[in-house]
Amino acid sequence: MSAPTLFKALGDPLRYTMVERLSAESPMTVGRVTEGLDLTRQGARRQLQVLVDAGLVILEPKGREVYARLEPEALSAMHRMVEELTRRWDQRLDALKRHLEAK
Repeated sequence: MSAPTLFKALGDPLRYTMVERLSAESPMTVGRVTEGLDLTRQGARRQLQVLVDAGLVILEPKGREVYARLEPEALSAMHRMVEELTRRWDQRLDALKRHLEAK
């Protein structure tokens, strides 16, 4: 799971809403995850499949229902990447501040 793939998957408002819902309650039936999103069953499965392909969601059939749950490691990987970017920018801003103060 690459960072661009993860961010692209979350870049769609519908998929982001699905992940938000799953972060509040997981696992959840596919019907509940997509409730009120104005999607056909096929459209809902396509959107969820993007999240599955990105490694963010796991689909688990149980009887007649399919449950979706978040994959916490994918979110942790995104968090680590954002922390690293933040650390790099903080270093750059500190260097700029020192440079400007030296003048």
